[in-house]
Amino acid sequence: MRTRGDWIDGLRKMRRNVYLQGEKVARDDERMENAINTIGLTFDYAENKKYADFMTATSHITGETINRFCHVHQSKEDLHKKQDVTRFLCQKTGGCILRCMGIDGVNAISCASYEADKDNNGATEYFTNFIKWLEHFQREDLVGCCAQTDAKGNRPQRPSQQKDPDAYVHMVERKSDGIVVRGCKIHISAASLSDEVIVVPTRSLLPEEKEWAVAFAIPGDWEDVKMVVRVSNVRPRKHFEKGVEQGLNEAMVIFEDTFIPWERVFLCGETQHASVLALLFALYHRHSYCGCKPALSDVMLGTTALAAEYNGIHKEKHIRDKLAHMIMVAELTYAAGFTGSELGGPKVFMPGVGVVPYGPGTFIPDSIYCNVGRCLAGEAYYQEMEILADVSGGVPATLPYEEDWVNPETGYLLEKYSIRNPDISPQNQHLFWRHVGDILCSAYGGAFALAAVHGGGSPIMEKIAITGQYDIEARKNMVKYLAGIQTDAEPMAHTKVEARVGRGGTRHRR
Repeated sequence: MRTRGDWIDGLRKMRRNVYLQGEKVARDDERMENAINTIGLTFDYAENKKYADFMTATSHITGETINRFCHVHQSKEDLHKKQDVTRFLCQKTGGCILRCMGIDGVNAISCASYEADKDNNGATEYFTNFIKWLEHFQREDLVGCCAQTDAKGNRPQRPSQQKDPDAYVHMVERKSDGIVVRGCKIHISAASLSDEVIVVPTRSLLPEEKEWAVAFAIPGDWEDVKMVVRVSNVRPRKHFEKGVEQGLNEAMVIFEDTFIPWERVFLCGETQHASVLALLFALYHRHSYCGCKPALSDVMLGTTALAAEYNGIHKEKHIRDKLAHMIMVAELTYAAGFTGSELGGPKVFMPGVGVVPYGPGTFIPDSIYCNVGRCLAGEAYYQEMEILADVSGGVPATLPYEEDWVNPETGYLLEKYSIRNPDISPQNQHLFWRHVGDILCSAYGGAFALAAVHGGGSPIMEKIAITGQYDIEARKNMVKYLAGIQTDAEPMAHTKVEARVGRGGTRHRR
């Protein structure tokens, strides 16, 4: 396995095809340092013997010890550990760890490429290609990103209906030695920091949409690929060092008639399996969110509890109620992911068919529970921000600049008038409120909040998956039984009503 230093050295040797703020830049550009430090933790903890069982796994193809972020899940225990590793590392960074997307894509491809070869009766070698690539990926301890989301163009139109077919990444030419693709993938986390870019379809496809049914993997510095990157970092500190400086790294990955050799192609034209692959990556990634989102709720819970303490209101009843809500979100989300792992197996939901065996034995988490957990957490993040803002008050938005705290003419006055809880030092109160400002009032905080809602699929997509796969008809029949309803075809047995006229007017008798 590699070290953090080995990985960063590898980034430095890659061809420059990354653009940031109008410049072509190196992958270790200082503006990407926060994101680099985040991914670096996935190497650091894998090296630490204390976390060996947690952070490493045994490759099912070589028997070698590998980083868990290179592993294809072989059991429900693997799924459990992936969720727990994700929660643990997100707690350490206070945000996204930027490495789960790649391994989620790898697991999804392991299933779809296998099934496509099986349906093609040996005419293709997608799974063979994948296993050879995977062995290299695992042995070199590579970082992968998964490029799924297309530019999409006119949203109501399908890929084949677009005025510009490049709105979705697609094959423009098939050659004897490979394929040529064109298009753009957007919102791709850590693309510029990845050794390999793993490309999968973004949606279900019709049988005639074969040119969009492509999946492949290429090195991040591949010819005819450009990455235009947006970086979101917490405000840099000049005088008061922060414990962890968070950062996001997102890219548009643009393919300009890019040649992909056959040995790196995992699907090409198999629309049914491309459609399943799109859903599988989303499913695996929503399972990962059932690890990272509880960690984010843990962080928001701790921040809110400290805000109450630093404001001297931590014993108030409404604080307890707010904290209880955040705890429930965190643990229900985790429980959903845990159940998704426990009910997982080499099987997948097929619309109109139900749950069927799928793949070479790779364990797939249960779809309903992963989607429930992800949706619950995504919709809760802005609620958590509102709770934190309510408990914090306005200080995070109006805190004077660092320079004023070190200015001898104003610093002692700021310390004097910033005291709220006399049991907490002025400097610690200052450091804390500046940290809260990073969450609530910074460019990074705003970008991260949007990612918390939409990353891995917007809540509406999870609701579509939940309602599309949940057996609602069985619940309706349950209620029909309880209500005494036989079938909708049978008329209700009405009782005869007679009218009698008596002293007081008309009366009815049954």
